[in-house]
Amino acid sequence: KDLDLAFKLGLRAMRFLALSDFSGDTADEEIPLVGPSRVTRLYTLGHLQSQQCELASRLLNAAKDSADRLSSVLQAAQRHIHSAPQLFRLAQDAFKLSNVQSSETPDIDMLHVAIELGLLVLRMTLNTSNWRRREMVQWLIECAIEAGTSALSQIMKNWSSLFTPTEATSMVATTVMAPATAARLQLTVVEKEALLCCARALALQCASREPQKCCLSTLSLCEKNPAAFEAAYRLVVESAAVIPPTQLFAIARYMDYRGYPQRAFKLATLAMKHFTLAYNQDSHPSIGDIHWACALSQALGFNELMQIIPLIIKAVHCPTVLSDLLFRCTFVKATTDESHNSQFFMTDNCGLRCNEEPLRQLLEATISAYVNTTHSRLNHISPKHYMDFVSFLSKAHETFLLASDGGSRFRALINNMKVLYKGKKKLMQLVKETFG
Repeated sequence: KDLDLAFKLGLRAMRFLALSDFSGDTADEEIPLVGPSRVTRLYTLGHLQSQQCELASRLLNAAKDSADRLSSVLQAAQRHIHSAPQLFRLAQDAFKLSNVQSSETPDIDMLHVAIELGLLVLRMTLNTSNWRRREMVQWLIECAIEAGTSALSQIMKNWSSLFTPTEATSMVATTVMAPATAARLQLTVVEKEALLCCARALALQCASREPQKCCLSTLSLCEKNPAAFEAAYRLVVESAAVIPPTQLFAIARYMDYRGYPQRAFKLATLAMKHFTLAYNQDSHPSIGDIHWACALSQALGFNELMQIIPLIIKAVHCPTVLSDLLFRCTFVKATTDESHNSQFFMTDNCGLRCNEEPLRQLLEATISAYVNTTHSRLNHISPKHYMDFVSFLSKAHETFLLASDGGSRFRALINNMKVLYKGKKKLMQLVKETFG
C-alpha cells in the first residue's frame, strides 16, 4: 500500500470542482444541473457535500499522527467545503478524534484543527439564519475551554467576527466567568483574574455596540469589579436614548436590588422620558414599573418625587393609572430600610396632600385625563360597554373629589355629557340614575 499516494488522491478528491463556486446557501436554480429535474439537482448537491465531509473525516483520522498531513487536510477543508453544517460536522469529528487517545491529555494538533474549523463555521453563519447556531457557539466555547486559557482569550479578543453582541455576553462571557470554568482549568488567582478581566472587557464592548440588548447582562457580569461596574453604568446612562424604556426599567430595578437606589432613580427618570402610555392602555405591562418608580422616588425623598411627577404627567395619559398613582402617593407612604438592600416598602403612614405640590400637578393631570378619556370613549362606545363606562365614571368621581372644587367640576362634566351625547338615551339614563 502506498499511503502517501492514497492521501494525495484523497486531498485531490476533496476539491469537487463542480461545487467550488457554490456555498451551502446557494439558490436552487444556481446549482449545476446533474439530472433531469430540480429534485435530482437538490439530492445531488446534498449527497456530494455529505460525501465530501465523510472523505475529510477519514483523512483526518488517517493523518492524526502527522502534523503536516493534519495541516494539509485542514487547509483543504477550509478551501473546498462550503456547507456550514458539513463543516460543523467535520469539526465535531475532529474534536472526538482529539479525545480518543489512550493518554489523559487531548491531542493538541487535532484539537487545533477542531477549533479552526469551528471558528470558520461561526464566521460563515454570523450574518445568516441557522437553526443550529446556538449549538455551534456552545460547542466552540467547549472546545476553547478544552484547549485552555490562550484559546479562550483569543476568541474573546476576536469576538466581533465570530459572535453577535448578545451571544458574546449571554454565552461566551457568562461561561468564561462561571466558577466551574476556573475550576476545570485549574487556574491560579492571577490567571483567573486575567481571564475575568478579558471577559469583562468583552462584555463592555458588546454593551457599547448593542446597548439595548447587552447592558443588563453586562452590569451583572461586572458587578464584582467596581471600575467595570461603573463603566457599564455610564454606558447605560449615555445610551439611554436607544434603550427601550422597558429595558431601562429592568436595569433600574436591578440597580435598586443591588443596593444603588439613587442610580436606580436616575435610570427610572431616563426611562420615563422615553415612555408613553396612551389613554386606553390600562393593561400595559410597564404599569408596574411606573408604580415602582413613583414609590422609589417617594421613598428617597421629596426632591426625587418632585422630579418624577412631571415626567409621569408627560408620559402617562391613562387616567386610571394616574389615579392609582395619586391615591398611593396620598394615602400610602413609601420608606426605605437599609436591611433590605435599600429597597422600599409600604407603611400605613399618610403621605402628601393633594393640595400640595407636586401632587397638585398630578391631581390636575388626572382630572384632565379623565375628561379627555371620557369624550374619547363616548365617541366610539357601544351598548355592551355602557356598564363599564359607568364604572369608569365612578372611579373618576372618586378622583375628582380629591380636589377642593372637584364636586362641581364633576357635575359640570356630567351636564356637558348630557348635552353633547343626548342621542345616547340609554346611556344618559344610566348616568342620570347613578350620578343624578
